[in-house]
Amino acid sequence: MPEDAVSPDSLSALAEAAIAIRPMAHAPYSNFFVGAAVLDEKGEIHTGVNVENAAYPNGICAETAAIAAMVASGARRIRAIAVVGGGEGLCTPCGGCRQRIREFSIAETPIAIAGPEGIRKLMTLGELLPESFGPENLS
Repeated sequence: MPEDAVSPDSLSALAEAAIAIRPMAHAPYSNFFVGAAVLDEKGEIHTGVNVENAAYPNGICAETAAIAAMVASGARRIRAIAVVGGGEGLCTPCGGCRQRIREFSIAETPIAIAGPEGIRKLMTLGELLPESFGPENLS
């Protein structure tokens, strides 16, 4: 396993953190609760939930909340992220969140898409957001 690789146990712990935080979401309009957990470069886990607002465009996604918590702690790199939603389908990050994840990670960053039972699909950011635009494009 490469030095910076994320172990299956770490990915499971990340999914468990996202599952555990999901009920804290504020989703009175859609009733679609989402939890997210980010593993940073220091090995710390940061969680977030979706927070809806009566003025619909003003809500935030769980991934955005988890990334904000990571940044507020002083971390600047996502080593892995897990996202969990309800229902039978995959709850993948929206387009805006894909770009936010890209800001702090690389194409090989693992993305664990989970349901209440655990990880449903594991992919990389490169698979989720191919040919992405990132900070290095501005150099």
